[in-house]
Amino acid sequence: MTTNTKVGVLVLAAAALAAGGGYWYGQRQSAVHGAVQAASTAPSASDKKERKILYYRNPMGLPDTSPTPKKDPMGMDYIAVYEGEQEPEAGSASQIKISTDKVQKLGVRVEAASLRTLDRVVRAAGRIEPDERLTYAITSKFEGYVERLHVNATGQAVGKGQALFEVYSPELVSAQREYAIAAQGVDALKGASEETQKGMRELAESSLARLRNWDVSDEQVKALVQSGAARRTLTFRSPVAGIVTEKKAVQGMRFMPGETLYQVTNLSSVWVIADVFEQDIGLVKPGAKATVRINAYPDKVFNGSITYVYPTLTAETRTVPVRIELANAGGLLKPGMFTQVELPTAAKGAVLTVPASAVIDSGTRQIVLVQVGEGRFEPRAVKVGARSEGRIEIMEGVHDGEMVVVAANFLIDAESNLKAAIGGMVPSVDGAASSKAATGVGHQAEGTVEEVDAKSATVTLAHGPVPSLKWPAMSMEFKVANSGLLKAFTPGAAVAFEFVERGQGEWVITAARPLGKATANPHAGRH
Repeated sequence: MTTNTKVGVLVLAAAALAAGGGYWYGQRQSAVHGAVQAASTAPSASDKKERKILYYRNPMGLPDTSPTPKKDPMGMDYIAVYEGEQEPEAGSASQIKISTDKVQKLGVRVEAASLRTLDRVVRAAGRIEPDERLTYAITSKFEGYVERLHVNATGQAVGKGQALFEVYSPELVSAQREYAIAAQGVDALKGASEETQKGMRELAESSLARLRNWDVSDEQVKALVQSGAARRTLTFRSPVAGIVTEKKAVQGMRFMPGETLYQVTNLSSVWVIADVFEQDIGLVKPGAKATVRINAYPDKVFNGSITYVYPTLTAETRTVPVRIELANAGGLLKPGMFTQVELPTAAKGAVLTVPASAVIDSGTRQIVLVQVGEGRFEPRAVKVGARSEGRIEIMEGVHDGEMVVVAANFLIDAESNLKAAIGGMVPSVDGAASSKAATGVGHQAEGTVEEVDAKSATVTLAHGPVPSLKWPAMSMEFKVANSGLLKAFTPGAAVAFEFVERGQGEWVITAARPLGKATANPHAGRH
């Protein structure tokens, strides 16, 4: 090998060594840079995965939280609640949350509570009755017989003093003769002593008083004195002008003292007896004006005034009778007609009101749904006052300007389990309670029947996890909504069931169906 060749080989070797060293150095620098870069990015990735724990909640959904991890009495671990998982209104236990889409589907409509004057009109059904003060009964004060009828039909109009019937009575004839003899004796004893004349005059006056007590008219008495002959019959006349509303007299019949033979009623004025409901009677006062309408005369309005509010209440209808007097000059108002009565009442000024449809009356208290946010409603117990056409006074529970639900509130009641919200819903820090409110159909699970107690209407089930409540598998006791559901539960059978929380910690099965076969459900504890 020549000298030049040796030199070339050395140069090539040196170049190869330089290239290899550079490659090794570059790879090392790249690795170091990559490590540094990974180290610099690693904390940020871990920062993204790390979440802040706010508190730990009870695994059974009870209103119990803890700042540190712990176990419940059954040995179940409390569930961590991370930042961002709590409801915006976690502090309000009574609010109901419904999705915006569902609110639109339900047709929910709200309106602001406002101050208004309630011009209320009390309406009541009534009937026309005769004025009791213008009703007269024609009776006899002695025994006798009906000799002749001058008015022989019920409903016939009679004038004052018109002859109704004639009667014959042996007692009446005898009394007339006694008076005639006594009157003649007074004339015959004018020349006798004063004592004798006085005795005869007393006898004549006693006989005359007897005739008058039997309603013998002065005209008949004068005729008796002039003629001296007793009349065989006595004529009974109508004491007032009116209508014969009752006729018991029949020609030839025998009657006894005190027996009513005719009844005549003057219908120039009538009464309207209106049945006012118990809750409205406090607004009705004597002397107030009243408007009466009758189906027979739809184009006429009759005006009267309240003359009397009866002190008794009809238990069957919970109404109080109210009397209204009406003039009946034309005779259009007939006893027995039904009427519609309107009684205007004076307003007490501007009061806070809501539409009548906004109030849900449970029978024990009244509830109003107040909109507190988008898709969030709060049920409030209110104290109601006066009512008007379509509006109700709110005395407590709602403030002026608050938006209340006036349409679809009953659908919200069914959709959102309003009763649970009113009774105090469990604070929904993890969305469990709000999930129940949003679904409105309760919670669903599957399990195996362990025990059935028909007497207490309870069943013990070993059920699987319940995702809607974030419950693990466990064995616990449930109540059934009705005894008929117990047929679906047989010890050892597998069932699918649906349940709701009726009260705090009280879980009630509302539906159940059998599954194909029983499967053992492992559970972490027993509740």
